[in-house]
Amino acid sequence: MITGKNSWPELVGKKGDDAAAVIEKENPNVNAIVLKDGTPVPKDFRCDRVWVWVDDYGVVVRAPVIG
Repeated sequence: MITGKNSWPELVGKKGDDAAAVIEKENPNVNAIVLKDGTPVPKDFRCDRVWVWVDDYGVVVRAPVIG
């Protein structure tokens, strides 16, 4: 069961590390992982993981969601 916030569209355009800190503060049940957009990741769904996709400048390019 997913509890707490599960998506953060308001973080698009923010710095990835700052976004990860916000995510983990707003939902302490998840681990926010900052990755460059396009990096291969496991396809399994995990309710304790949030991918934070960033560009070459470390800026969030997609709304982070649990998965």
